[in-house]
Amino acid sequence: MDSVAFTIFNYNIKWYSLCILGGVIVALFFYMKEGRRFNYPKEFLFNLFFWVVIFGIIGARLYFCAFHFEDYQNDLLGIFRIWEGGLAIHGGIIAGLITLIFYTKRYNVSTLKMTDISAVPLLIAQAIGRWGNFFNQEAHGAATTYYHLKELHIPEKIIEGMKKGNTYYHPTFFYESVYCLIGFVLLLLIRRFKYIKRGQVTCLYLMYYSVGRFFIERMRTDSLMFGGFKVAQIVSVALFIIGLLGFMILSRKGRFEDLYNEDQRREIKF
Repeated sequence: MDSVAFTIFNYNIKWYSLCILGGVIVALFFYMKEGRRFNYPKEFLFNLFFWVVIFGIIGARLYFCAFHFEDYQNDLLGIFRIWEGGLAIHGGIIAGLITLIFYTKRYNVSTLKMTDISAVPLLIAQAIGRWGNFFNQEAHGAATTYYHLKELHIPEKIIEGMKKGNTYYHPTFFYESVYCLIGFVLLLLIRRFKYIKRGQVTCLYLMYYSVGRFFIERMRTDSLMFGGFKVAQIVSVALFIIGLLGFMILSRKGRFEDLYNEDQRREIKF
């Protein structure tokens, strides 16, 4: 599997970078479309998206490198070579959320409304971005057999792409990509429900992704570890609990109170 898509002026452009970029572009389309449905200014939406992506990538990289510091302590510049792989989505979510909170507070915009608008595009970005792991032949599961993967109806190209030497591996990147794609469609439909409240789409995202990530992480062989435990599983449990508690608290509000599909924005001044 060649990780290089093409070369420009002796500079290799890797599939990993293109997959991340592709996910960002598709996410931007759905994010802007939903934001404009509620009449948020294009400038506000784009600026928020830009800074969330920038700090999200930085957070994802630092999160990954923190748990692999032994690989970078003698080559600190390697931390900046993100095209070689090594982004942790949980780090990106945390850093992106912090950025979003600061930005929305600055312009007196509902934080929960913006996290709801952002959560659905995030899932499609994750679904597309995961394919970068395919080209880098990473984020895979334990060894298995060709026939077992065929029984799971996994496309031939993916099966062969997850072959190292004479050994086949579970394409956990593929499992997560499909799972995120399904979640994207589900949340697209759910956020149209008449009585869905601000913040509940965000809570559903946290619960949905955390469940899938927890079980998929069990299969992976390259997980970030802390004290003998898989970090992604610990974080997934924490985020699921936060999502569940948040959903329950928001559900206690009045039937017509703080509805997501009402245009409750305030005038934004730049």
